[in-house]
Amino acid sequence: MIGMAVGYFAKKVVKIALFLAGAAVVLFFVTEYYGLTDVSDEQLQSATYTATNMAQKTGGFLVERLSRITSKGISAATGFFVGLRIG
Repeated sequence: MIGMAVGYFAKKVVKIALFLAGAAVVLFFVTEYYGLTDVSDEQLQSATYTATNMAQKTGGFLVERLSRITSKGISAATGFFVGLRIG
């Protein structure tokens, strides 16, 4: 049950983060259109790579931590993936 709750929460957080990141990118595009900023493709790709890497590390940490809860760790880790699926 703990794993499922953590997985569900993690998926909701990722969705919110993607929404906010998309809004930020659109804001950058609008400010670039009006000449207020200059956003290069390399900067956007670098920011995307950094965010993706951080999300992967966080997911790995959560699964690793959940696997220490029970003796075999399978039920909590499985619950995590079920929570991701239903979230």
